[in-house]
Amino acid sequence: MVPVRELDLTLGMGATYLDVPVTETIRLFPIEFLRAYTRASPDLLFFAHGMGDSMEPTLRDSDLLLVDCSQKSLNISEKIWVITYGGVSAIKRLRPLPTGGVEMMADNLHVPNAIAYDGEMQIIGRVVAVIRKV
Repeated sequence: MVPVRELDLTLGMGATYLDVPVTETIRLFPIEFLRAYTRASPDLLFFAHGMGDSMEPTLRDSDLLLVDCSQKSLNISEKIWVITYGGVSAIKRLRPLPTGGVEMMADNLHVPNAIAYDGEMQIIGRVVAVIRKV
């Protein structure tokens, strides 16, 4: 069993990842479970609860997300990432654009996409797994 942080973040709902205190809980997981999703060191992983509907139907409100902070380079287009944009945390698909910008895409068709330029957006890590209640 290895420790993995579980962070209480409000993702995409107006809270800032960088500016507010973060409630952290340490949970123990079998390394074999984590290895099914990533090879990253457990200290570079965290679990977070998603909130909001911007990534519906792919991600649902209260899904538990496994985030790999060793993956911060946008070398895989259209994967799901935890980011900050304008100081606000969000979960979005990212697509690099030929203009040098990055398109931040919601899976919910009612939520408009946005484009970030010149360091307006920071990647926290890539969502590598989703745990959901049924």
